[in-house]
Amino acid sequence: MAFVTRFAPSPTGPLHLGHAYSALLASDMARAAGGAFLLRIEDIDQSRCRPEWEAQIYDDLRWLGLEWSSVMRQSDRMPAYRKALQSLWDQELIYSCTCSRHDIKQALSAPQEGVQTMGPDGLVYPGTCRGRVREDEMPLGSALRLDAGRAFRRLGPLEFMETGCRPGSHVVTEPEFREGIGDIVIARREMETSYHLSVVVDDAAQGISHVIRGEDLFEATKIHVVLQKLLGLSSPIYHHHPLIRDDHGKRLAKRDDARALSKYRAEGATPQDIRRMVGL
Repeated sequence: MAFVTRFAPSPTGPLHLGHAYSALLASDMARAAGGAFLLRIEDIDQSRCRPEWEAQIYDDLRWLGLEWSSVMRQSDRMPAYRKALQSLWDQELIYSCTCSRHDIKQALSAPQEGVQTMGPDGLVYPGTCRGRVREDEMPLGSALRLDAGRAFRRLGPLEFMETGCRPGSHVVTEPEFREGIGDIVIARREMETSYHLSVVVDDAAQGISHVIRGEDLFEATKIHVVLQKLLGLSSPIYHHHPLIRDDHGKRLAKRDDARALSKYRAEGATPQDIRRMVGL
């Protein structure tokens, strides 16, 4: 199997040391395997994405010495996401949801003992809209959720391979998914897609064989494997790496401008300095 991986930043702020580590590691692993390193711009959230940040991404990555054979932009991919959504709708695996965040918080305000309320995608949805009368046509511009119970009745237990933070084969079961993740949003009102749907469809379109990303996304992999199977897509091998943290142990975010690559560059750092800082 050819080794194909990708770096997939969102143009919502400056790249920091954590981004540099993830991109360099992915490129290094692809090069060592004689494979390909691709770039994807995850810009489905048009309310937060800015052209200047996208331009800075290209500039910073080139400065690091990275090369890529192609660039995919998610904002160009809406027809592909709608096609995937329509497939899930036709299989009666998703349903429309009118609940606000406040509605969900209210429904979970007094959870039963032992019931998990937070998952990798935020609050675990209590299923309020699951039993509503189903529309004849898939409603565009509405929030659409996965019916996790129905999905697992079709799929059964699932499995994915991890080579990074928790190496080995991992099994995803229905009780684990329904209780710890729930009926996740597959399409948000304002986007008509979601991170989870888009990343699955795009990884398949780019032929990604190995997904290399931060360990904070490990639990989200369970969501992605479910969507891959429902859409008839193959699952990549996953490699979740440690996060780069600040001096207090807190993970870096785009608001941490002090760790932005552009600032290190302005202060005279070299790409080799960045590699040393992140431990490569």
